[in-house]
Amino acid sequence: MAEAKSEIVRQWLTRAERDLGSAERLAAGSAPYLDTAVYHCQQAGEKAVKGFLAFAEHELEKTHDVERLVKLAEAYEPAFQHHRSAARLLTPYATRFRYISEALEPSRDEFNEAFKAAEGLYHFTLSLLPEEVHP
Repeated sequence: MAEAKSEIVRQWLTRAERDLGSAERLAAGSAPYLDTAVYHCQQAGEKAVKGFLAFAEHELEKTHDVERLVKLAEAYEPAFQHHRSAARLLTPYATRFRYISEALEPSRDEFNEAFKAAEGLYHFTLSLLPEEVHP
């Protein structure tokens, strides 16, 4: 694999990994920031799938729609269909708590569900890609 392509994929995956770490840290402690933490869950899922699409040499588009990205990834790896519900869960967190609205932040259970979905999507994506592109 070309080094330039490997580096792009690795960067996407590294950013996804860091978003997961950020989500975990923001949700910890006695005064967690669950609104920001759940946003990082969405970002982790988005960036993981974009890493896979970059590996597949699919032209990336600017979107925060994880569900759309997963559908695109299914064309290259049909097993992504098993992550549609995770993608559907994560997509709204790109904006839901980022702007002024009725809800200030998600519940702990809502965060836990989002974290599990993002982590599952990230690890699934890693399982499809060669070690050389892993963070």
